Amino acid sequence: MNIRYLAGSLTMAACLGLYAQHPAVITIHGDQGKQIIPKEIYGQFAEHLGTCIYGGLWVGEDSKISNIKGYRTDVFNALKELQVPVLRWPGGCFADEYHWMDGIGPKEQRPKMVNNNWGGTIEDNSFGTHEFLNLCEMLGCEPYISGNVGSGTVEELAKWVEYMTSEGDSPMARLRRQNGRDKAWKVKYLGVGNESWGCGGSMRPEYYSDLYRRYSTYCRNYDGNQLFKIASGASDYDYNWTRVLMNQVGGRMNGLSLHYYTVAGWSGSKGSATKFDNEDYYWTLGKCREIEDVLKRHIAIMDGFDPQKNIALILDEWGTWWDEEPGTIRGHLYQQNTLRDAFVASLSFDIFHKYTERLKMANIAQIVNVLQSMILTKDDKMVLTPTYYVFKMYKVHQNATFLPLEVNCEVIDVRDHRKLPLVSATASRDKDGKVHISLSNVDLENEQEIIVRLSGISASRVQGEILTSANIADYNSFEQPDVVKLAPFKDVRINKDMLKVKLPAKSIVTLELL
Repeated sequence: MNIRYLAGSLTMAACLGLYAQHPAVITIHGDQGKQIIPKEIYGQFAEHLGTCIYGGLWVGEDSKISNIKGYRTDVFNALKELQVPVLRWPGGCFADEYHWMDGIGPKEQRPKMVNNNWGGTIEDNSFGTHEFLNLCEMLGCEPYISGNVGSGTVEELAKWVEYMTSEGDSPMARLRRQNGRDKAWKVKYLGVGNESWGCGGSMRPEYYSDLYRRYSTYCRNYDGNQLFKIASGASDYDYNWTRVLMNQVGGRMNGLSLHYYTVAGWSGSKGSATKFDNEDYYWTLGKCREIEDVLKRHIAIMDGFDPQKNIALILDEWGTWWDEEPGTIRGHLYQQNTLRDAFVASLSFDIFHKYTERLKMANIAQIVNVLQSMILTKDDKMVLTPTYYVFKMYKVHQNATFLPLEVNCEVIDVRDHRKLPLVSATASRDKDGKVHISLSNVDLENEQEIIVRLSGISASRVQGEILTSANIADYNSFEQPDVVKLAPFKDVRINKDMLKVKLPAKSIVTLELL
């Protein structure tokens, strides 16, 4: 793939009156689409960590900050705009120290706890099961509950499922009604532990496999609610964990999780979110794209045990992880979000779409104020991050049919022997027949001239929007909230079954064919 252009591309350029300087060529096979891109690929993750919950999603009904039943109005409306399909909670590492009964009943009577994983902050449990599940209902998204296996009991998790989903005259359903909720919630996704190899219990895969079998047995389906049970899976390159669980748990699980972060390393500095050089930028995108090989290898192991693909792969934590912003509370993982982070999101989605035969959900870490978040808040102020805008641009691909494509473009070498194509792309056809194409030019200096060949696709008009900025390290601050934002994109022309696109340096574009 390390070529500048396809043989014959200059001939096409001459025929179409296109740019003569070795355009990249993308071929989209509109007549070969079979696999649906699950909307859950665009999932979110909210953990009791820093100000993700308190000050981010939740301020309480008595707050001076505008709210809807305690949920921040500005944040709620911004998330509603994204069409969030699924939200994972309460962690993360917090999940395996969380005891759900501490988070129900009158708020003034709820006991406090120390958040040992994240800065030793005192957790007052004012945001609990009711607050989370009601938020999911209001957003119109599926809740994904992470259950406590590390420090909790089988009985505790079993009763939580009953409390949330039982409609009958059961003890936990009666307790729920006493706490103000008559009708049971619908809870589809249940994680049986989190990172059980690390903060969730430092377990071996053989031991966790037996625990999963035990805990999941007692998580019942009540009154038509069907649980989709997800086992705690591997961290990035731990292929043995996947192999052991597929062998020892197998069909007892509906899904197996995987975590992958674009991070420099786990010791010392991970690097600044906003201060980096060009080499750091290209390395980041190379590390981001490495997730494709990781997915392939885990999927190959799963295919060996489950060729029918009955068990889903769930990438329920992914994204960038940089050093915390100077002056913020240690352990709260607050980081800024630049155009570089937006590219990690766009390139990741381009890869995810290719593997949805097995990959059925992905949850970026995290939704507000933590790691690669959609939104940042400070007191009554809110800003949308560049990553937010990628999610907004790409939401057209939710539940659409993936259209296979090939990208032929220049490929560069980056540090650690990684290869980085300078152009990335994905395409889909929605239920109304509209085709959407997302394109990324990761080159910091040069625009990309792109020919898009539309095999099996008919269109007469095209419109689009673009995300870019003057500098790759640009970000939105509370003082300047609109430095990086969407704008109309017009530098595209259509000629029968081909598009001519002039993609500026360091830009992301989504096109709609009409």
